Amino acid sequence: MKKRLMLIDGNSIAYRAFFALPLLNNDKGIHTNAIYGFTTMLMKVLEEKKPTHILVAFDAGKTTFRHSTFTEYKGGRQKTPPELSEQFPFLRDLLDAYGIKRYELENYEADDIIGTLATKAEKEGFDVLIISGDKDLTQLSTEKTTVAITRKGITDIEEYTPEHIQEKYGLTAEQIIDMKGLMGDQSDNIPGVPGVGEKTAIKLLKQFHTLENLLEHIDEVSGKKLKEKLAENKDQAVMSKDLATIMKEAPVEISVDDLSYEGYDPTQLSAAFRELGFNSLLDKLDGVEEMEIDEVKELPFHIIETIDEEILTDNTALYVEVLDDNYHTGDIIGLGLANETGNYYIPTEVALESDTFKQWANDSSKKKRVYDAKRSVVALKWRGIDLKGIDFDLLLVSYLLNPSESTEDFAGVAKRHQYTDIHSDEAIFGKGAKRKIPDVQELAEHLARKAVGINALYDRCLKELEENEQTDLFYDLELPLSMILAKMEYTGVKVDVNRLTEMKEELALRLNEIELRIYELAGEKFNINSPKQLGVILFDKLGLPAIKKTKTGYSTSADVLEKLEQAHEIIPEILNYRQLGKLQSTYIEGLLKVVHRDTNKVHTRFNQALTSTGRLSSTDPNLQNIPIRLEEGRRIRQAFIPSEEDWVIFAADYSQIELRVLAEIAQDENLKEAFLQDMDIHTKTASDVFHVPADEVDSNMRRHAKAVNFGIVYGISDYGLSQSLGITRKEAGEFIERYLQSFPGVKNYMEDIVQEAREKGYVSTLLHRRRYIPEVTSRNFNIRGFGERTAMNTPIQGSAADIIKKAMIDMAKRLEKENLQTRLLLQVHDELIFEAPKSEIETLIELVPEVMEQALQLTVPLKVEYAYGPTWFDSK
Repeated sequence: MKKRLMLIDGNSIAYRAFFALPLLNNDKGIHTNAIYGFTTMLMKVLEEKKPTHILVAFDAGKTTFRHSTFTEYKGGRQKTPPELSEQFPFLRDLLDAYGIKRYELENYEADDIIGTLATKAEKEGFDVLIISGDKDLTQLSTEKTTVAITRKGITDIEEYTPEHIQEKYGLTAEQIIDMKGLMGDQSDNIPGVPGVGEKTAIKLLKQFHTLENLLEHIDEVSGKKLKEKLAENKDQAVMSKDLATIMKEAPVEISVDDLSYEGYDPTQLSAAFRELGFNSLLDKLDGVEEMEIDEVKELPFHIIETIDEEILTDNTALYVEVLDDNYHTGDIIGLGLANETGNYYIPTEVALESDTFKQWANDSSKKKRVYDAKRSVVALKWRGIDLKGIDFDLLLVSYLLNPSESTEDFAGVAKRHQYTDIHSDEAIFGKGAKRKIPDVQELAEHLARKAVGINALYDRCLKELEENEQTDLFYDLELPLSMILAKMEYTGVKVDVNRLTEMKEELALRLNEIELRIYELAGEKFNINSPKQLGVILFDKLGLPAIKKTKTGYSTSADVLEKLEQAHEIIPEILNYRQLGKLQSTYIEGLLKVVHRDTNKVHTRFNQALTSTGRLSSTDPNLQNIPIRLEEGRRIRQAFIPSEEDWVIFAADYSQIELRVLAEIAQDENLKEAFLQDMDIHTKTASDVFHVPADEVDSNMRRHAKAVNFGIVYGISDYGLSQSLGITRKEAGEFIERYLQSFPGVKNYMEDIVQEAREKGYVSTLLHRRRYIPEVTSRNFNIRGFGERTAMNTPIQGSAADIIKKAMIDMAKRLEKENLQTRLLLQVHDELIFEAPKSEIETLIELVPEVMEQALQLTVPLKVEYAYGPTWFDSK
């Protein structure tokens, strides 16, 4: 078998991935775009190249032996964004899960490790493939070594063989170093010869072959100015070549044989993917569905054919199994039951046809213990059974005890609390396309084990809640909220399918008009969705300034086009075309797919045990994500209508709740004063930071202040703020510093909460919701930085989440008490959406703000704004 060594430039690929993909976060708040991009590239090359040996090399630090030659080496580089830095430790962990060796060497770069190992491997008969985003490594290309450079995105690569280098540059691989000596390298701050670019360097090397030969024959160079430059910068050119030369004899302490790769352990890698939130990549893993089933203790259980009242006691654990993630439409495939009388499996049809079971389920005096109360209630409700009397939810309790370890897999939750007599769902049902229902005996035992597990963990988990002072948080907030959410989900929101279809047709016409206008402005037809064709039109034909180039041509990314918006009237049209196209495909067509065929409503699923901050999110459809910046995006809300005639949609929204919570927690007098005086907080911030009177704050100042106000809440860095405002990182850093000087209470809070996190290991919200942050004491600077930002923003975001959840519970009680028909339909960010008879609107105008503003007593006032109309759109 042919031996193949793959060497990956870890830092380079991670950088490329970070800047190629938008910032992504997983449910723990960790940025993952660099890791995700790196992983997709890795999966592709492992599948296509099938290496027998593999290594990922990383830079060990900022200083290398090259700095002793030239102290300014790489001196022009900006500091690595913290959003990228925090990802490297997790990337290293992912490589460990893959079973891939990684290596770094003090005083040397990843390039030197790669050059050394490639040279050794060639001598040992290996074929070598080097993967990097840095063309410097093309100098290592030989008949046995191919250098693959990432170009478009992260997974498209260009392979540099000696033949390809000759074809592309007319040079040999060795001459790449001479070329770098002449032209320098701006990214590495290698000076080269001033005024000599790539074309001139190549022309000179074709004539003189090497830099040294050129410098010995400067008199033969044509062009007086070029001669002078070469003569004046001889030493600098030699030094530049030396800096660009990759070391092939670095003191690497691992051998090529150490790098053998046998493939990944699917169990270990799938766990790593889940931890990172890469669920979409799970189906691409081989062998995960063939997991071994662990040994567990024998469990006696009974399969019930007729339900007797004797087995339906108080304090019974009930597990409702729905095969599909979407329990609104998925089939219940059985129920597990466990109490002092025994352990049972009840087939679905037996439960649904039993009046005895229905009466017990509906009896609120018979206490039930479940896993995922909302899922259980809604799944049974669709089948005509009302489940009441739930007083314990293992999923919710586990989530409160540690929200950073959120998972919906029963076995994962159980094992976290030291209960191991349970198989994972994957082991029983399989996954992806191979998901199946097992035979009756296996299914029966699995569901009975889940019910037994709920009972086994009941006392232990409630004791932990009590020790954490979270008993009230569970019984007064999360558990009652799950019943409210269940009712909201089952009720659903009426959708005007005809209106959505009209919008689809209107958008199609609008897109066609814009398309024709773009062709007119371009002077020809072309594929607007092709970056390559678009680049040719904009930068070659229309002569617009090319801001950024990619490996395949001109960049036409959104950030590039936005900078050119004033340069030509075609640019706004292209931006509009892209935005409307996304609205059409993602939102309008996406919504039409999830309208329930029987109710003409969408029945979203609220994720109550997912986010680390306590915020709710929603799925199928994701109603938190409907775009509101574009008028056409806002108009999608016109399709959300009341389900009854002569009713309206009523929406109530907390105004700047997170900033009010920040003022409360930080007790910053300046910030509190702004809210107590009902000032515009962004104008107030701009006034303080820019040291101008409020009436002299212009729109740009206010925009900057708004970005930093909300940025502080989310732990923004100078890099994040610079991207958001289109300013330099230095300017962004100075702005943040001035903000903290203006609001000293906020600065003190940020310092104190980080110290508290170090001492306790966690931070808490106003209602004692915890988030554990082990990263805050990490020795790794980047992980620690992530932990510190998390410590600062979690109490703010989490307390805001607690407040709106409390408001939902209080609203449900008041609606019932006042005997109103009004229904709570949705919670989206800081907004509650109701449908109500027109006759109740005057009551709601008084009632809703009163209840929401009194949800939690703070020293700064909560403020609620409301609106109503025939659609959700009209209620803004």
